[in-house]
Amino acid sequence: MTRFALAAARLRPFSALEHPREVIRQFTPNWFAVTMGTGVVALALPQIPGAGPALMPVAEAIWQADIGLFTLFALLYALRWILFPQEARRIFGHGVVSMFLGTIPMGFATLINGLIVFGLPRWGAQVVPLAEALWWLDAAMALACGVGVPFLMFSRQEHRFDTMTAVWLLPVVAAEVAAASGGLIAPHLADPASAYAMLVASYALWACSVPVAFAMITMLMLRMALHKLPDESMAATSWLALGPIGTGALGMLVLGADAPAIFAAQGLAGVGEIASGLGVLLGLVLWGFGMWWFLLATLITCHHLRRGIPFNLGAWGYTFPIGVYTLATFRLGDTLGLAVFDLAGTVLATGLTLLWLWVAGQTLRGGWCGRLFVSPCIAGLRRG
Repeated sequence: MTRFALAAARLRPFSALEHPREVIRQFTPNWFAVTMGTGVVALALPQIPGAGPALMPVAEAIWQADIGLFTLFALLYALRWILFPQEARRIFGHGVVSMFLGTIPMGFATLINGLIVFGLPRWGAQVVPLAEALWWLDAAMALACGVGVPFLMFSRQEHRFDTMTAVWLLPVVAAEVAAASGGLIAPHLADPASAYAMLVASYALWACSVPVAFAMITMLMLRMALHKLPDESMAATSWLALGPIGTGALGMLVLGADAPAIFAAQGLAGVGEIASGLGVLLGLVLWGFGMWWFLLATLITCHHLRRGIPFNLGAWGYTFPIGVYTLATFRLGDTLGLAVFDLAGTVLATGLTLLWLWVAGQTLRGGWCGRLFVSPCIAGLRRG
């Protein structure tokens, strides 16, 4: 084959696949991590002090593009279940791919948050009932993943302690992402009873996630001490633990800010004041733990870089955890009035944006040729 023919083959879409329908057959929930990372960038950019208003149109455009991506991925995944149901069902027995079911409600949550951040100023209060309805759907999906996937781990899947990675966290963390999202929406609800219900449900979702996630992080630290680091292809998983830490902090800060007014409307002013104080303290403590994990994950990444890190969809595992930690940093700056958090958040948001641009570029490249459309749960199966 001539050089020209090779170049032409590379330019042809899905050249790495035997047939374009393999895009559907090989489509996995891993792709929804793209919407998570893209959505959190859109939410972080407007919070940069001084530059937020100027970046608002850019962030809104990213959010709108994220809606398109989520819709496309949902369509592709639905088509996989319709056209290849037997193969699609194999996800429930796969100990890695099944964990990415949690990325669906987490990616959805970033879109719902965007309705408040971008939709409210553009379309007014009419978007709030939509955000409320979608949030309850997202909360149900998150809880189903957080309970259902661990049950599959216990009943159907095969796992070993020496091969454990932070991917185990993905289905569990979805509930606390929904909790933080509920804290963003609740103050905008016109009905005090609806706001109260959402606030209480959000605290319950936070409790369904954070303690379980921290139990897994404890096991993960022991696993790395006894069996050392995962291989280079799983390098990005070292950042995933920052997700529940950062989201846990953000959730406590946001819910704590809502608590005084919402609880007071129900005659529970004292509970609201306690929740507010606990929110600040827990948010700050979790943020400090997140700093420790951020530095540890940086060292792990540098260790892997010396050996070379192959690109795969797992690289999106860098973006969302850093993004939620960035949002928690900005929220602490607003709550405590300390400029150091604004500075740290700006540095994090800048780094996050540059990282997102690189990962998105590599994903476009790998997706165009089809190389990233691989379903491990059907690897080795012959097509009929």
